[in-house]
Amino acid sequence: MQEQAEQKFDSYADSYEDLHRSSVAASGEDPAYFHDYKVDCLRRKGLLRGPLLDYGCGTGNLTERFAREIEEVHGYDPSSVSLAEARERAPSARLHTEIETLPSSHFATAVLSGVLHHVPVREREGVLATVRGALRPGGRIVVFEHNPLNPVTRRAVAACPFDDDAILLWPWQARRLLRRAGFDDVRLEYIVFFPKQLAFLRRLEPRLRRVALGAQQMLIGVRR
Repeated sequence: MQEQAEQKFDSYADSYEDLHRSSVAASGEDPAYFHDYKVDCLRRKGLLRGPLLDYGCGTGNLTERFAREIEEVHGYDPSSVSLAEARERAPSARLHTEIETLPSSHFATAVLSGVLHHVPVREREGVLATVRGALRPGGRIVVFEHNPLNPVTRRAVAACPFDDDAILLWPWQARRLLRRAGFDDVRLEYIVFFPKQLAFLRRLEPRLRRVALGAQQMLIGVRR
C-alpha cells in the first residue's frame, strides 16, 4: 500500500489545494476554514498538546497550524512530494516518509484527518495499530472522516478526483474499528453542519454533536 499511496499522492501534490477548494465550494468556504475548524475541535477538547503526530499530513495544512501552538509536532506521509511542501509550511515540524522512523510510545495526541477512507479496508486496522504504537499509554487518537450519512458530503466526495479511491466509513464502522485496534473510551461526534450562508447558526453546532447529519465525523479514543 505504501508504494501505491506514494505514487497517488505524489501525482496530486501540486493540484491538491485547487481540488480541495473545488470540492468544498458548495459550503461557501475555502479549505482554510475547515483546517482551522479541526484545530478548534482539538482545542475545545483539551487535545491540542504535544508531542503531536499528524498522520497522513499531506502538504501540511494542519501540520502548519499545529506547529504554531505546539513545540513538538511530527508529520508522517508516504508522499515525499507532499512532504516537501509541508516542510515549507511547517519548518519546525519533524517529518517522516518512513513509518519505521516514528518513535514508539511517544505521542500525547495523534491526528488522522481524512486518511482512513484512502486506506484499503483490510489495511485500516493495521494503520490504527501503528498509530497506537506511536502513542504513549493514555494518549489520544483523533480521527476526522467524511460522514456518508450526509448526502452533500457523498456528492462532494464523488465529484473529487482525489477521492476516486475513497471508501467512506459509516460511523458505527469507524467506532468499531478503533475499538478493535486497541483504543478505549471511543467517542463519536458529528461536526460541520452549516454552510457560510447560515454561519449565524454555527454557534449551535456543539449542541448538535449527536445529530448524525454533520458533514464530518470526529472520533476520539484512548490508548490502552
